Amino acid sequence: MQQTLALCPGVTLRCIQDHRFKQSALSIQLLRPMAESEAAVNALLPAVLLRGCQSCPDLQQITQRLDDLYGASIGTLVRRIGDYQTTGFYCGFMEDRFALPGDEILAPMVHFAMELLLEPITEDGGFSRDFVESEKRNLIATIDSERSDKRAYAAGRLLKIMCKNDTFGIPRLGEKEQVEAVDHRSCYAHYQKILRESPIEIFYVGAASIDRVAQLLQPELARIFRQLRALPAQTGYRPCDGQQAEETQDIAQGKLGLGFVTPITNRDPRFAAMQVCNAVFGGGMTSKLFMEVREKMSLCYAIGSGYYGSKGILTVGAGIDTRQRERTQAAILDQLAACCNGEISRQELTAAKESILSGLRAVYDSPGAIESFFSTAAISGLGRTPEVYAAEIAAVTVADVVEAAKTVVFHSAFFLKGVDHG
Repeated sequence: MQQTLALCPGVTLRCIQDHRFKQSALSIQLLRPMAESEAAVNALLPAVLLRGCQSCPDLQQITQRLDDLYGASIGTLVRRIGDYQTTGFYCGFMEDRFALPGDEILAPMVHFAMELLLEPITEDGGFSRDFVESEKRNLIATIDSERSDKRAYAAGRLLKIMCKNDTFGIPRLGEKEQVEAVDHRSCYAHYQKILRESPIEIFYVGAASIDRVAQLLQPELARIFRQLRALPAQTGYRPCDGQQAEETQDIAQGKLGLGFVTPITNRDPRFAAMQVCNAVFGGGMTSKLFMEVREKMSLCYAIGSGYYGSKGILTVGAGIDTRQRERTQAAILDQLAACCNGEISRQELTAAKESILSGLRAVYDSPGAIESFFSTAAISGLGRTPEVYAAEIAAVTVADVVEAAKTVVFHSAFFLKGVDHG
């Protein structure tokens, strides 16, 4: 069971005490309103911080410190959760009870993570120039690699079109041009600002009690000067006019994206029904989109839908022959209409529910999966445990799915088509 404790104003510790694993997990996330002006620097920050701290000023010494902690690991953690972006660290480390007699891991791990957060290498009024420039190159390479993934690129372009009035269209890592504009001083100034102002979410999964973890964290947190600025509550989709857009690149397979909106978010009592609706519609290999549009009609190479519950956005992505664009789009809309009309078999409903329930059962398979579900749920406003959510999914009927489907409205389309070499 999750326990929650306010360590100080704006700093929340959430714990799942679990003795089943040899490994523990600890995440530290600063919460920011998703904003174009800072998305890139927020994504850059944890990578810069993980390059060195006062006691371990380079990667070699950091690696040695982690090796001394029985092969512990620390990585960057950057998430887009509804209206928020998070930036911080994820730590994985062995439980104290598996260490040699007299050795501790949890306490020095917490201390080292906070050292990395609070004691960066600085120079000339900013972070280390070398660290910032090196990590800028790495982040730009990551952004470029996502652009080269045409499926991801098309999905991102669709969200930008749909979210002209909503920050959900801003890429999780920001834009390449924003990364290029960051320098070592502006990055450090922003770091100081968000450390001072941002709500901080800390999540621990392991055998230690919440009181023990709090005892370790509070002296570290006392070092931060805080002028907290509260975040606005998560909101649903902010409307804008729909658009049909396309782009041409030298690719062999067209990428069609359709965007839909619904007032149902994960804060809505109809959320479980909307999740099942998405699974019936296009959420897997038993869905209508896969079985009808791909298998029976052979209109696409790949197809599927995704539902962003924090915002009330549903998208469909399909890899198609460019010449099949109109037929494929019409077929996708027909399958949504079939859901609205109640053309859902018992087998379709059962398969859709089981796909979701299988994922919920897997939440407790590892400390990382536990952290991901509960931390994201808390930040997004889900407010349901996996057990409660699973019961809601199991209770969904065809009538519930129909009512959810009727709230889904087609909004925008983006088509990435190939060059005609004919």
